[in-house]
Amino acid sequence: LHIVGASDVYKRQMQRRQFTQSLVAASAGLLLAPSSRAVGVQDPMDAKSVTIGCSLGTTGALASLGKELKQGLEAGFAQANAKGIHGREIKLLAMDDGYDAARSEDNVRKLIADANVVSLISCMGTANNQRILPLVDEAQIPYVAPQSGATSLRKAEYRSVFHVRASYTDEAQRLAQKLVSMGITELAVVYQDTAFGREFLADVTKAMAAAKQPAPKAFKLDAQGAQVADVVGKAVAAKPNAVLLGTAGDITATLVNEFKKVSPSTPLAATSVALSGDNLRQLGGKASGIALSMVLPDAARTSFAVVRDYQKAMRALGYQEFSARSFEGYVNARVLAEGLERAGRDLTRAKLRNALAGIRSNDLGGLSIDYASGAPYVGSRFLDLGVMGANGKFVG
Repeated sequence: LHIVGASDVYKRQMQRRQFTQSLVAASAGLLLAPSSRAVGVQDPMDAKSVTIGCSLGTTGALASLGKELKQGLEAGFAQANAKGIHGREIKLLAMDDGYDAARSEDNVRKLIADANVVSLISCMGTANNQRILPLVDEAQIPYVAPQSGATSLRKAEYRSVFHVRASYTDEAQRLAQKLVSMGITELAVVYQDTAFGREFLADVTKAMAAAKQPAPKAFKLDAQGAQVADVVGKAVAAKPNAVLLGTAGDITATLVNEFKKVSPSTPLAATSVALSGDNLRQLGGKASGIALSMVLPDAARTSFAVVRDYQKAMRALGYQEFSARSFEGYVNARVLAEGLERAGRDLTRAKLRNALAGIRSNDLGGLSIDYASGAPYVGSRFLDLGVMGANGKFVG
Protein backbone atom coordinates (compact mmCIF):
# COMPACT_ATOMS: atom_id res chain seq x y z
CA LEU A 1 0.00 0.00 0.00
CA HIS A 2 1.46 3.34 -1.08
CA ILE A 3 0.52 6.31 1.07
CA VAL A 4 0.43 9.53 -1.01
CA GLY A 5 1.96 12.36 1.00
CA ALA A 6 1.46 16.11 0.65
CA SER A 7 4.72 16.40 -1.28
CA ASP A 8 3.53 13.79 -3.80
CA VAL A 9 0.26 15.65 -4.29
CA TYR A 10 2.12 18.91 -4.79
CA LYS A 11 4.47 17.33 -7.34
CA ARG A 12 1.51 15.99 -9.30
CA GLN A 13 -0.22 19.36 -9.23
CA MET A 14 2.95 21.02 -10.50
CA GLN A 15 3.33 18.41 -13.24
CA ARG A 16 -0.27 18.98 -14.36
CA ARG A 17 0.22 22.76 -14.39
CA GLN A 18 3.46 22.56 -16.37
CA PHE A 19 1.91 20.10 -18.82
CA THR A 20 -1.07 22.44 -19.29
CA GLN A 21 1.26 25.39 -19.82
CA SER A 22 3.13 23.43 -22.48
CA LEU A 23 -0.10 22.67 -24.30
CA VAL A 24 -1.20 26.31 -24.13
CA ALA A 25 2.14 27.50 -25.45
CA ALA A 26 2.21 24.87 -28.18
CA SER A 27 -1.29 25.82 -29.35
CA ALA A 28 -0.12 29.42 -29.67
CA GLY A 29 2.93 28.34 -31.66
CA LEU A 30 5.29 29.39 -28.88
CA LEU A 31 7.35 26.22 -28.53
CA LEU A 32 8.90 26.40 -31.96
CA ALA A 33 11.85 28.41 -30.67
CA PRO A 34 14.08 26.98 -27.91
CA SER A 35 13.88 30.25 -25.88
CA SER A 36 10.08 30.05 -25.70
CA ARG A 37 9.67 26.92 -23.62
CA ALA A 38 7.00 26.84 -20.93
CA VAL A 39 8.63 27.85 -17.68
CA GLY A 40 7.59 26.63 -14.25
CA VAL A 41 7.43 28.52 -10.98
CA GLN A 42 10.45 26.63 -9.62
CA ASP A 43 12.72 27.14 -12.63
CA PRO A 44 15.77 29.31 -11.82
CA MET A 45 16.09 32.64 -13.61
CA ASP A 46 19.11 34.02 -15.43
CA ALA A 47 21.83 35.06 -12.98
CA LYS A 48 22.76 38.26 -14.84
CA SER A 49 19.39 39.77 -15.76
CA VAL A 50 15.71 39.48 -14.98
CA THR A 51 12.95 40.36 -17.44
CA ILE A 52 9.63 41.85 -16.37
CA GLY A 53 6.76 41.55 -18.85
CA CYS A 54 4.02 44.08 -19.52
CA SER A 55 1.20 44.46 -22.04
CA LEU A 56 -0.18 47.98 -22.34
CA GLY A 57 -1.66 50.40 -24.84
CA THR A 58 0.95 52.79 -26.16
CA THR A 59 -1.26 53.17 -29.22
CA GLY A 60 -5.03 53.30 -29.40
CA ALA A 61 -7.65 54.94 -27.20
CA LEU A 62 -5.51 55.20 -24.05
CA ALA A 63 -2.14 55.82 -25.68
CA SER A 64 -1.33 58.89 -23.56
CA LEU A 65 -2.01 56.99 -20.34
CA GLY A 66 -0.03 53.98 -21.57
CA LYS A 67 3.00 56.01 -22.57
CA GLU A 68 3.13 57.80 -19.23
CA LEU A 69 2.72 54.53 -17.32
CA LYS A 70 5.62 53.01 -19.28
CA GLN A 71 7.82 56.03 -18.53
CA GLY A 72 7.22 55.56 -14.81
CA LEU A 73 7.99 51.83 -14.98
CA GLU A 74 11.23 52.55 -16.84
CA ALA A 75 12.22 55.20 -14.29
CA GLY A 76 11.56 52.89 -11.36
CA PHE A 77 13.54 50.00 -12.80
CA ALA A 78 16.42 52.26 -13.88
CA GLN A 79 16.66 53.56 -10.33
CA ALA A 80 16.65 50.00 -8.96
CA ASN A 81 19.38 48.99 -11.42
CA ALA A 82 21.54 51.91 -10.31
CA LYS A 83 21.37 50.60 -6.74
CA GLY A 84 21.72 46.95 -7.75
CA ILE A 85 19.65 43.89 -6.80
CA HIS A 86 21.74 40.73 -6.35
CA GLY A 87 23.85 41.60 -9.36
CA ARG A 88 20.97 41.32 -11.84
CA GLU A 89 19.88 43.94 -14.35
CA ILE A 90 16.09 44.42 -14.49
CA LYS A 91 14.80 44.62 -18.05
CA LEU A 92 11.28 45.73 -18.96
CA LEU A 93 9.71 43.90 -21.91
CA ALA A 94 6.68 46.07 -22.75
CA MET A 95 4.40 44.91 -25.57
CA ASP A 96 1.86 47.24 -27.15
CA ASP A 97 -1.71 45.92 -27.31
CA GLY A 98 -3.51 49.07 -28.48
CA TYR A 99 -5.79 48.68 -25.42
CA ASP A 100 -7.36 45.68 -27.17
CA ALA A 101 -8.23 42.82 -24.79
CA ALA A 102 -7.58 40.04 -27.33
CA ARG A 103 -4.12 41.44 -28.10
CA SER A 104 -3.42 41.72 -24.36
CA GLU A 105 -4.23 38.04 -23.95
CA ASP A 106 -1.96 37.06 -26.86
CA ASN A 107 0.88 39.17 -25.46
CA VAL A 108 0.60 37.66 -22.00
CA ARG A 109 0.55 34.10 -23.34
CA LYS A 110 3.88 34.84 -25.01
CA LEU A 111 5.31 36.51 -21.92
CA ILE A 112 4.32 33.62 -19.64
CA ALA A 113 5.90 31.06 -21.98
CA ASP A 114 9.16 33.05 -22.14
CA ALA A 115 11.70 31.40 -19.84
CA ASN A 116 13.35 34.75 -19.10
CA VAL A 117 10.23 36.55 -17.78
CA VAL A 118 10.03 36.22 -14.01
CA SER A 119 6.97 38.43 -13.47
CA LEU A 120 4.32 40.59 -15.08
CA ILE A 121 3.61 44.19 -14.15
CA SER A 122 0.93 46.80 -14.81
CA CYS A 123 -0.94 45.42 -17.81
CA MET A 124 -3.56 48.04 -18.68
CA GLY A 125 -7.35 47.90 -18.72
CA THR A 126 -10.25 46.24 -16.94
CA ALA A 127 -11.45 44.06 -19.83
CA ASN A 128 -7.82 43.32 -20.70
CA ASN A 129 -7.05 42.07 -17.20
CA GLN A 130 -10.24 40.02 -17.11
CA ARG A 131 -8.68 37.93 -19.90
CA ILE A 132 -5.19 37.98 -18.44
CA LEU A 133 -5.78 36.89 -14.84
CA PRO A 134 -6.91 33.31 -15.56
CA LEU A 135 -3.66 32.80 -17.49
CA VAL A 136 -1.68 34.24 -14.59
CA ASP A 137 -3.47 31.97 -12.14
CA GLU A 138 -2.83 28.86 -14.23
CA ALA A 139 0.87 29.65 -14.69
CA GLN A 140 1.36 30.90 -11.11
CA ILE A 141 3.51 33.72 -12.45
CA PRO A 142 3.78 36.70 -10.08
CA TYR A 143 1.84 39.70 -11.34
CA VAL A 144 2.31 43.09 -9.69
CA ALA A 145 -0.06 46.04 -10.01
CA PRO A 146 -2.68 45.31 -12.66
CA GLN A 147 -3.43 48.73 -14.12
CA SER A 148 -7.09 48.69 -13.16
CA GLY A 149 -8.88 49.30 -9.90
CA ALA A 150 -11.86 47.12 -10.86
CA THR A 151 -13.19 45.20 -7.88
CA SER A 152 -14.20 42.37 -10.20
CA LEU A 153 -10.49 41.60 -10.65
CA ARG A 154 -9.80 41.31 -6.92
CA LYS A 155 -10.60 37.68 -6.20
CA ALA A 156 -9.12 35.60 -3.39
CA GLU A 157 -8.32 32.71 -5.73
CA TYR A 158 -5.83 34.89 -7.63
CA ARG A 159 -2.98 34.28 -5.22
CA SER A 160 -0.22 35.31 -7.63
CA VAL A 161 -1.66 38.79 -8.19
CA PHE A 162 -0.46 41.73 -6.09
CA HIS A 163 -2.56 44.87 -6.53
CA VAL A 164 -0.96 48.12 -5.41
CA ARG A 165 -3.64 50.80 -5.76
CA ALA A 166 -7.00 51.25 -4.01
CA SER A 167 -10.00 50.06 -6.03
CA TYR A 168 -12.43 51.97 -8.26
CA THR A 169 -15.10 51.05 -5.72
CA ASP A 170 -13.07 52.85 -3.04
CA GLU A 171 -12.75 55.86 -5.36
CA ALA A 172 -16.46 55.93 -6.22
CA GLN A 173 -17.41 55.72 -2.55
CA ARG A 174 -15.03 58.53 -1.63
CA LEU A 175 -16.35 60.79 -4.40
CA ALA A 176 -19.99 60.06 -3.53
CA GLN A 177 -19.45 60.57 0.20
CA LYS A 178 -17.70 63.89 -0.37
CA LEU A 179 -20.42 65.20 -2.66
CA VAL A 180 -23.20 64.09 -0.30
CA SER A 181 -21.41 65.76 2.64
CA MET A 182 -21.52 69.00 0.61
CA GLY A 183 -25.25 68.62 0.02
CA ILE A 184 -24.76 67.59 -3.62
CA THR A 185 -27.11 64.63 -4.05
CA GLU A 186 -28.60 64.94 -7.54
CA LEU A 187 -25.88 63.29 -9.59
CA ALA A 188 -25.47 62.26 -13.20
CA VAL A 189 -22.95 59.69 -14.40
CA VAL A 190 -21.62 59.83 -17.94
CA TYR A 191 -19.90 56.54 -18.59
CA GLN A 192 -18.37 54.65 -21.46
CA ASP A 193 -19.88 51.31 -22.43
CA THR A 194 -16.79 49.36 -21.40
CA ALA A 195 -16.07 47.02 -18.50
CA PHE A 196 -14.55 49.95 -16.61
CA GLY A 197 -17.42 52.34 -17.31
CA ARG A 198 -20.16 49.89 -16.39
CA GLU A 199 -18.46 48.94 -13.15
CA PHE A 200 -17.93 52.60 -12.23
CA LEU A 201 -21.66 53.30 -12.71
CA ALA A 202 -22.52 50.32 -10.49
CA ASP A 203 -20.09 51.51 -7.81
CA VAL A 204 -21.50 55.05 -7.73
CA THR A 205 -25.06 53.74 -7.66
CA LYS A 206 -24.22 51.45 -4.74
CA ALA A 207 -22.45 54.27 -2.88
CA MET A 208 -25.43 56.58 -3.25
CA ALA A 209 -27.80 53.86 -2.03
CA ALA A 210 -25.58 53.33 1.02
CA ALA A 211 -25.85 57.08 1.72
CA LYS A 212 -29.64 56.82 1.34
CA GLN A 213 -29.60 59.17 -1.62
CA PRO A 214 -31.27 58.91 -5.04
CA ALA A 215 -29.61 56.83 -7.71
CA PRO A 216 -27.61 58.86 -10.23
CA LYS A 217 -29.04 59.51 -13.67
CA ALA A 218 -26.99 57.47 -16.15
CA PHE A 219 -25.90 58.55 -19.64
CA LYS A 220 -24.03 56.02 -21.76
CA LEU A 221 -21.38 56.65 -24.38
CA ASP A 222 -20.58 53.88 -26.84
CA ALA A 223 -17.18 52.23 -26.54
CA GLN A 224 -15.71 54.62 -29.13
CA GLY A 225 -17.26 57.73 -27.53
CA ALA A 226 -18.78 58.80 -30.82
CA GLN A 227 -21.84 60.68 -29.55
CA VAL A 228 -20.26 63.05 -27.02
CA ALA A 229 -22.29 66.16 -27.92
CA ASP A 230 -25.59 64.27 -27.72
CA VAL A 231 -24.79 62.65 -24.36
CA VAL A 232 -23.53 65.89 -22.83
CA GLY A 233 -26.66 67.69 -23.99
CA LYS A 234 -28.88 65.07 -22.35
CA ALA A 235 -26.86 65.13 -19.12
CA VAL A 236 -27.02 68.93 -18.87
CA ALA A 237 -30.78 68.87 -19.59
CA ALA A 238 -31.26 66.58 -16.58
CA LYS A 239 -30.00 69.47 -14.40
CA PRO A 240 -27.80 67.48 -12.00
CA ASN A 241 -25.92 69.11 -9.13
CA ALA A 242 -22.73 67.44 -10.41
CA VAL A 243 -21.61 65.04 -13.15
CA LEU A 244 -19.28 62.09 -12.52
CA LEU A 245 -17.29 60.82 -15.49
CA GLY A 246 -16.78 57.08 -15.86
CA THR A 247 -14.23 57.43 -18.65
CA ALA A 248 -10.45 57.35 -19.10
CA GLY A 249 -7.96 59.13 -21.32
CA ASP A 250 -8.70 61.21 -24.42
CA ILE A 251 -12.48 60.71 -24.30
CA THR A 252 -12.51 62.36 -20.86
CA ALA A 253 -10.78 65.43 -22.26
CA THR A 254 -13.32 65.54 -25.09
CA LEU A 255 -16.17 65.37 -22.57
CA VAL A 256 -14.68 68.14 -20.44
CA ASN A 257 -14.35 70.37 -23.51
CA GLU A 258 -17.99 69.77 -24.42
CA PHE A 259 -19.28 70.36 -20.89
CA LYS A 260 -17.29 73.61 -20.63
CA LYS A 261 -18.83 74.73 -23.92
CA VAL A 262 -22.45 73.77 -23.13
CA SER A 263 -22.60 74.32 -19.36
CA PRO A 264 -19.36 75.69 -17.88
CA SER A 265 -20.85 75.94 -14.38
CA THR A 266 -21.67 72.21 -14.10
CA PRO A 267 -19.33 70.63 -11.49
CA LEU A 268 -17.36 67.67 -12.87
CA ALA A 269 -15.70 64.85 -10.95
CA ALA A 270 -13.82 61.74 -12.08
CA THR A 271 -11.49 58.94 -11.02
CA SER A 272 -7.72 58.72 -10.84
CA VAL A 273 -7.48 57.28 -14.38
CA ALA A 274 -9.66 59.90 -16.06
CA LEU A 275 -6.97 62.19 -17.45
CA SER A 276 -3.35 61.79 -18.48
CA GLY A 277 -0.77 64.50 -18.03
CA ASP A 278 -1.03 65.20 -21.77
CA ASN A 279 -4.81 65.55 -21.45
CA LEU A 280 -4.42 68.09 -18.65
CA ARG A 281 -1.90 70.12 -20.64
CA GLN A 282 -4.21 70.12 -23.66
CA LEU A 283 -7.20 71.21 -21.57
CA GLY A 284 -5.28 74.05 -19.96
CA GLY A 285 -7.62 76.35 -18.03
CA LYS A 286 -10.63 74.18 -18.91
CA ALA A 287 -9.43 71.62 -16.36
CA SER A 288 -9.90 74.15 -13.57
CA GLY A 289 -12.38 73.01 -10.95
CA ILE A 290 -12.49 69.32 -11.91
CA ALA A 291 -12.46 67.09 -8.82
CA LEU A 292 -10.39 63.91 -9.10
CA SER A 293 -9.96 61.01 -6.72
CA MET A 294 -6.32 60.09 -6.07
CA VAL A 295 -4.84 56.70 -5.20
CA LEU A 296 -1.35 58.12 -4.65
CA PRO A 297 -0.03 61.41 -3.27
CA ASP A 298 0.08 64.30 -5.71
CA ALA A 299 3.00 63.70 -8.12
CA ALA A 300 4.03 67.34 -7.66
CA ARG A 301 4.00 67.34 -3.85
CA THR A 302 7.66 67.02 -2.95
CA SER A 303 6.96 66.99 0.78
CA PHE A 304 6.65 63.21 0.22
CA ALA A 305 10.00 61.43 -0.06
CA VAL A 306 8.56 58.98 -2.58
CA VAL A 307 7.58 61.90 -4.83
CA ARG A 308 11.10 63.33 -4.62
CA ASP A 309 12.54 59.92 -5.52
CA TYR A 310 10.11 59.62 -8.44
CA GLN A 311 10.95 63.03 -9.86
CA LYS A 312 14.68 62.32 -9.54
CA ALA A 313 14.26 59.00 -11.35
CA MET A 314 12.22 60.60 -14.14
CA ARG A 315 14.77 63.40 -14.65
CA ALA A 316 17.57 60.82 -14.80
CA LEU A 317 15.92 59.42 -17.95
CA GLY A 318 15.32 62.88 -19.42
CA TYR A 319 11.62 63.15 -18.53
CA GLN A 320 10.74 66.62 -17.28
CA GLU A 321 6.93 66.25 -17.10
CA PHE A 322 5.38 64.58 -14.07
CA SER A 323 1.93 62.97 -13.99
CA ALA A 324 -0.21 60.73 -11.80
CA ARG A 325 0.13 57.91 -14.32
CA SER A 326 3.91 57.89 -14.60
CA PHE A 327 4.09 58.22 -10.81
CA GLU A 328 1.91 55.13 -10.47
CA GLY A 329 4.18 53.23 -12.86
CA TYR A 330 7.18 54.26 -10.78
CA VAL A 331 5.56 53.12 -7.52
CA ASN A 332 4.58 49.79 -9.10
CA ALA A 333 8.18 49.25 -10.22
CA ARG A 334 9.39 50.02 -6.68
CA VAL A 335 7.06 47.38 -5.23
CA LEU A 336 8.30 44.73 -7.65
CA ALA A 337 11.92 45.71 -7.04
CA GLU A 338 11.33 45.24 -3.30
CA GLY A 339 10.03 41.74 -4.02
CA LEU A 340 13.10 40.93 -6.12
CA GLU A 341 15.38 42.12 -3.32
CA ARG A 342 13.59 39.93 -0.79
CA ALA A 343 13.48 36.89 -3.10
CA GLY A 344 17.27 36.54 -2.92
CA ARG A 345 19.98 35.57 -5.35
CA ASP A 346 18.57 32.16 -6.40
CA LEU A 347 15.53 33.64 -8.08
CA THR A 348 12.46 31.69 -9.23
CA ARG A 349 8.90 32.77 -9.89
CA ALA A 350 7.78 30.93 -6.77
CA LYS A 351 10.36 32.67 -4.57
CA LEU A 352 9.36 36.06 -5.94
CA ARG A 353 5.68 35.37 -5.33
CA ASN A 354 6.38 34.35 -1.73
CA ALA A 355 8.62 37.39 -1.21
CA LEU A 356 5.90 39.76 -2.41
CA ALA A 357 3.31 38.10 -0.17
CA GLY A 358 5.66 38.69 2.76
CA ILE A 359 5.86 42.48 2.36
CA ARG A 360 4.67 44.17 5.55
CA SER A 361 4.33 47.93 6.16
CA ASN A 362 7.00 48.80 3.61
CA ASP A 363 7.37 52.59 3.65
CA LEU A 364 8.34 53.93 0.22
CA GLY A 365 8.63 57.43 1.65
CA GLY A 366 5.17 58.52 2.75
CA LEU A 367 3.33 55.64 1.06
CA SER A 368 3.07 52.28 2.82
CA ILE A 369 2.73 48.93 1.01
CA ASP A 370 1.42 45.99 3.04
CA TYR A 371 0.19 42.57 1.88
CA ALA A 372 -0.49 41.22 5.37
CA SER A 373 -4.23 40.81 4.74
CA GLY A 374 -3.66 37.96 2.29
CA ALA A 375 -5.42 37.29 -1.00
CA PRO A 376 -6.76 39.22 -2.73
CA TYR A 377 -3.52 41.09 -2.10
CA VAL A 378 -3.97 44.88 -2.06
CA GLY A 379 -0.89 46.81 -0.98
CA SER A 380 -2.23 50.34 -0.54
CA ARG A 381 -5.54 51.85 0.56
CA PHE A 382 -4.34 55.42 0.04
CA LEU A 383 -7.17 57.70 -1.08
CA ASP A 384 -7.43 61.44 -1.40
CA LEU A 385 -9.40 64.03 -3.36
CA GLY A 386 -7.94 66.87 -5.34
CA VAL A 387 -9.31 69.82 -7.33
CA MET A 388 -7.54 70.94 -10.47
CA GLY A 389 -6.36 74.52 -10.76
CA ALA A 390 -6.11 76.62 -13.91
CA ASN A 391 -2.51 75.45 -14.43
CA GLY A 392 -3.48 71.77 -14.64
CA LYS A 393 -2.11 71.02 -11.17
CA PHE A 394 -3.93 70.24 -7.96
CA VAL A 395 -4.91 73.20 -5.81
CA GLY A 396 -3.50 73.10 -2.28
